[in-house]
Amino acid sequence: MLTRNIYFKNFKKKFKYSKVTEKLKFILNEKNEVINSLSENYKYSYKKNKISKYKKKSQFRVIGMGGSSLGSKAIYEFLRNKIRFNFEFVDNLQSKYEIKKKDYTNLIISKSGNTTETIVNSNILVKNTDKNIFITENKKNYLATLAENLKAEIIHHNNFIGGRYSVLSEVGMVPAELMGLKPEKFKTLNYLIKKKGFINNLVTNVSTILYLNKKKKFNSVILNYDQKSHSIFEWYQQLVAESLGKKGKGILPIVSSMPKDNHSVMQLYLDGFKNNFFTFFYVNDVNSSKIKSTSILKSKKYLKNKTSQQIKYLQKIATENVFKKKNIPFRSFEIKKRDENTLGEIFTFFILETILLGKCLNLNPFDQPAVELIKKETKNLLI
Repeated sequence: MLTRNIYFKNFKKKFKYSKVTEKLKFILNEKNEVINSLSENYKYSYKKNKISKYKKKSQFRVIGMGGSSLGSKAIYEFLRNKIRFNFEFVDNLQSKYEIKKKDYTNLIISKSGNTTETIVNSNILVKNTDKNIFITENKKNYLATLAENLKAEIIHHNNFIGGRYSVLSEVGMVPAELMGLKPEKFKTLNYLIKKKGFINNLVTNVSTILYLNKKKKFNSVILNYDQKSHSIFEWYQQLVAESLGKKGKGILPIVSSMPKDNHSVMQLYLDGFKNNFFTFFYVNDVNSSKIKSTSILKSKKYLKNKTSQQIKYLQKIATENVFKKKNIPFRSFEIKKRDENTLGEIFTFFILETILLGKCLNLNPFDQPAVELIKKETKNLLI
């Protein structure tokens, strides 16, 4: 058990290093705005009543790259059944844009305020009749100037929180507020760090991943059995790759959509190279389509009275059983409840795990120096 909302099966072969426990204590006790953003003590740079007027709208669009949009997209997709508003996410450049007649409330997000793709997308898509909220640093930058020209709402991006870590700061919680969700329910750190089971599992996980890393198992493969969690693991990909991929070190996050990938890459996972470790991820949704038993032929009668969810779950168990027999390292998350609290626990676990891995690998988990090279080179070519 990881929390009351998440059933967790740890790696079969587990390790626990004292240095991991010591570094976790240091991380939790130091003054760090990323860690603070996970807690209920975090102070937002906006007032709720400032954005409440936008809740009268029903059509929203988030324009941002990487961590500026991935967190809110993960929230929207995972909790879609609770949200009555429509959100679109513009998180890449396109060759041709569809300009829709309907009016939007745009959330234009960039920490630096100078992200090229966000500037391009805003320029092409934002209409004069739209309402606009900009989230950017409290500095003179392109998007701050544009916001002033448009007489738009400006919310200051916390200067000490990078994009991939910003999901529980203004960057993720303003969209969550506009989705009709309760930001305070995502803040689970204060509760989790008091739970011995959570801390033990976190430390053991990091210790085991460090051991696997030393054994040249560099690929973290997510076997995702929940379609609504796909964006969580797009967020996870950026979090892990950008935080740990430095100085010739790192972990490569790979996401597999299950059970579909049983019919493609599973052969390689089971019988190919051995530098992978795996995470099974499953959400227990009650509502599920049921098989039409009267239409099932005798040769497949064992499918009668089954739901698609039941079949998917048994496929997960079957895959875990095969992994055990083959001694393939894996851990497993089963999500019991789809709500803000659970998602906050998921975000908190992966953020703490990533920071802790970075510190143990003697890496700075908060910068991304190599990415800046491409930004500079692109600008040189555009000028």
